[in-house]
Amino acid sequence: MADGTALTDRIADRRAGVGDPRALVGELRRALVLVPYDGGGLWTAAFGGVRWICGFTDEQALARFARSRDAGDGRETGRSWEFAELRGARLLDEIVPAMAEPAGLALNIADPDGAMLFPPVTGIVPDAAAVDESGRD
Repeated sequence: MADGTALTDRIADRRAGVGDPRALVGELRRALVLVPYDGGGLWTAAFGGVRWICGFTDEQALARFARSRDAGDGRETGRSWEFAELRGARLLDEIVPAMAEPAGLALNIADPDGAMLFPPVTGIVPDAAAVDESGRD
């Protein structure tokens, strides 16, 4: 698997207020994203009226998330984390529209300085899955 460095570099640029947002989305589309399984499906979380798929740029980012989930009660559970390895384009073009509700991608959510949300808007997800009006007929 690619190590996700190019994508994390683009995320860092956008968080610093520089870089091209279209290049960031393009890099996401090319990247392999790790998505943990939860209850037989992909790990998601609902927030702000959107169902967010929780993805990670590499195994280290996923491990930080797993440790943060285990740390809730102050002990390591030793839980094994199974995950899917999916191309960003597949997440955005196939999985998000199939969710039948507004959905986006939340990357590296255990990294406060490296997290990035990709909301269900035109230019990120297909127009039919976008919640903004600019891509609708």
